[in-house]
Amino acid sequence: MLPPDSHVHSEWSWDAPGGSMDGTCRRALELGLPSVAFTEHVDLTPWTLSPDEQLPEEWDALLSGGVLTPPPLDLDGYRECLARCRERYPDLRILSGVELSEPHWHRARATGLLAAGDFERVLASVHSAPAAAGGGFAEVTDRYADQPPVEVVRAYLAETAALIEKFDSFEVLAHIDYPVRHWPTGGQPYDPYDFEEEHRHVLRRLAAAGKVLEVNTRVPLHAEVVGWWREEGGRAITFASDAHDPGALARGFRDAVHLAEAAGFRPGRDPHGFWSPGLW
Repeated sequence: MLPPDSHVHSEWSWDAPGGSMDGTCRRALELGLPSVAFTEHVDLTPWTLSPDEQLPEEWDALLSGGVLTPPPLDLDGYRECLARCRERYPDLRILSGVELSEPHWHRARATGLLAAGDFERVLASVHSAPAAAGGGFAEVTDRYADQPPVEVVRAYLAETAALIEKFDSFEVLAHIDYPVRHWPTGGQPYDPYDFEEEHRHVLRRLAAAGKVLEVNTRVPLHAEVVGWWREEGGRAITFASDAHDPGALARGFRDAVHLAEAAGFRPGRDPHGFWSPGLW
């Protein structure tokens, strides 16, 4: 049996036009997943765009003066859809969830949403970095256009450590390797060992805070990072496709399971629970 998919987006995430909560639930049953968590995007930081940046037409309504402002989560609509799917698919455990971006920069808004949402799975992530010029912020990987890749990744990991220090109201750290998704081609290949100490610094803080590391399969997480997590005292991992449509659900999970097992992580008695070095 595959492990639960603990990081999935549906039509309730603003950047998932192909998402479908109903379709994802049906796909989960086809794959034999024990559970799925719909952790919808709550992106709290507006992004300043470069003049030549190309965006999907459906995002035009989010643009004003060269700044893209993600919309808030429609909490009522999301809850109603979740209730319908739970009634329609009683054999699948369906968890409510949210992915908070830069919650340490937006503490009041983030904590207010968590209080209202009563989510079962809370992810925290970093998607933003200071824009190149003129103030504001940009999507992390946009910085590759004007900053050396090594500096982009180091700044991202430093901000991730700051998130862990300054915001405690989350359970799982999402995609520690987010900048790798768009690592520039044609130059030096990405090597996790170039950032070993920065990774270990984040992982030590995460372990000390009692949090969970996500093994995100959107881009396969390097085995070294999972090994460092174990060495730095990490006690739990979760698996995440970061799917934005039903077809991507649990993509890459078989390889991720082998990677986790090689690092010494195993499932517990609860098929819906986290994996750990031993039974909790």
